[in-house]
Amino acid sequence: MEKNAVKSVREMLGLLGSGHAVEGHLVPANDRNPATFDPSLDMGDGHMVPTRRKPGRRALLDGNFARRKLPLRETEYCIWDTELAGFGLRVRPTGNTYWFVRLRHRGKHRRITLGRSDELVAELARAQARRLLAEMALDGLPKRAVVKATPILSDFVDTYRDDLSRVWKASTTKRNWNAWKTVIAPAFGAMRVADILPADIHRWRDDCAGTKEGLFNRALPVLAALLKYAEALRLRRKGSNPCRGMPRYWREPKERYLTPAEYRRIGVALREQEAAYPAQVALMRLLLFTGARVGEILNLRWDWVQPPRLLLPDSKTGAKTIWLNSQALEVLERIERHEGTTLVFPNRAGTRPLNFDNWWLPFRARCALPDVRVHDLRHSFASTAIMDNVPLATIGRLLGHVLPETTAKYAHLSDDVIGDAANRIAGSLAQAIGLRP
Repeated sequence: MEKNAVKSVREMLGLLGSGHAVEGHLVPANDRNPATFDPSLDMGDGHMVPTRRKPGRRALLDGNFARRKLPLRETEYCIWDTELAGFGLRVRPTGNTYWFVRLRHRGKHRRITLGRSDELVAELARAQARRLLAEMALDGLPKRAVVKATPILSDFVDTYRDDLSRVWKASTTKRNWNAWKTVIAPAFGAMRVADILPADIHRWRDDCAGTKEGLFNRALPVLAALLKYAEALRLRRKGSNPCRGMPRYWREPKERYLTPAEYRRIGVALREQEAAYPAQVALMRLLLFTGARVGEILNLRWDWVQPPRLLLPDSKTGAKTIWLNSQALEVLERIERHEGTTLVFPNRAGTRPLNFDNWWLPFRARCALPDVRVHDLRHSFASTAIMDNVPLATIGRLLGHVLPETTAKYAHLSDDVIGDAANRIAGSLAQAIGLRP
């Protein structure tokens, strides 16, 4: 029994020995240098399928291997790469060697020659083979839309400037192109339209922190409009606008309301200036009595004056009606009409509106109101209306607000009026029941 067991073990060891088993191992030893090519091994019949049973036809295909003098045969044969399946080297009887990749596309095998080994380096051939294999593996899956080469943003703006300006008002166009020239062009003018990413907008925003936050807030919508138009022209993928969702810097809202004492100072100064600057004083009084925007009064034409209202064909929010009270009507009746122009407040040549800023800046200093802006007269008009218990909806109609949310910013003034009324009522009640008011 023991003799038979010993005989069986010896036979097994003999079999393992014939399979290149190493002492102490029960399996054949792996090839210690699989990347080397042994010319003495059988090359097979030139099949294009990697055969792991023939390690001599597989090697690490790099530059060193390609520069070796490989054995020649009557027919070409293939050597397969040990790392990238499908990547190989063809050896022709002439001695020329070619990189190729074998891939399967829609059920059919294809062999694509990449180039001669002495003209195409191994690293580049391997990268091309990997790319082709990846493309075949992803064939049939949804692909990202490919954007063609696009111009730089400065060239894009120069080409389509007229088209962009056509949908903007004159004042908006002037403001937007100023933002483009001073803020956007230095940051993005040299970049291609399709290459501007959200990360670029974030970096731009960070660069504007501190002293340029207001400039960023005004320029961001302009850049967003430019890139939106680029999407319409198919120069960017639809929905790829990097400005979308980008937060602006929070800034303290500028809300300045004139007090009764400040109104009195303005009234005195207007009477003093009326003889020397009748047009500017009349314009100022119309702003005070109507709450209109300064541009609406500066560009006013006599054709639009139809008492008891001003019918403006266009404004910031479109066509608008400005209602005239008795004081505003009296101001308009005193204004002298100029021949050769339909403007109510023309310059000396009669071709354009007068320059109001040149008069306004010294005038507000004369009134000791250096922080008051022309637009604050509009805010003060709404404030006075609220103090007189005029509803917010009515104020919105008077100011020409399209959205109720625009008028809602004056709601806190209404709360002050209600709070003051509550205090007066409580004081009267306390006095009636004998308490100290």
